[in-house]
Amino acid sequence: MPVQSQNSPQKVTVFLWFNDSLQEALNFYTSIFSNSKIISVYHKGAKSGPIHSAIFEIDGLRIIAFNGKSEKNEETSLMIRCETQEEIDKKWEKLSAGGQESRRGWLKDKFGVSWQVVPSVLGDLLEDKEEGKSKRVMDQMLKMRKLDIMALKEAYCF
Repeated sequence: MPVQSQNSPQKVTVFLWFNDSLQEALNFYTSIFSNSKIISVYHKGAKSGPIHSAIFEIDGLRIIAFNGKSEKNEETSLMIRCETQEEIDKKWEKLSAGGQESRRGWLKDKFGVSWQVVPSVLGDLLEDKEEGKSKRVMDQMLKMRKLDIMALKEAYCF
């Protein structure tokens, strides 16, 4: 699962879902904008298998995209990378006020805009080369509403 790295200067990222048309969308958008590039592509299973997700840029705007129908029916959202639990808590409280909390760090604000409030360390935890570590983090994350950095790190180190 691509999650923007801690080294990225962009704190809020556009997050898009495509209904099994991600490769076509990547080709389309990068052909329209001359200052665009595909940064990384993740495949389902083998490297030659279908694309699962990708990170690409259009005129400096980094976008994370998934292939397949969203289980939440949230094709567009904004993802906020937070450095601390305090930052997660504040953003979560303010954005969900008058809106609706969901699962796995997702919420809708009072205007119906979908947000993901995630710790910036999540990408490193989920992309660890040791499969057991990343699976434990994912399993822990799947149980959460608002994401808890300490609980995710504990699952990683277990």
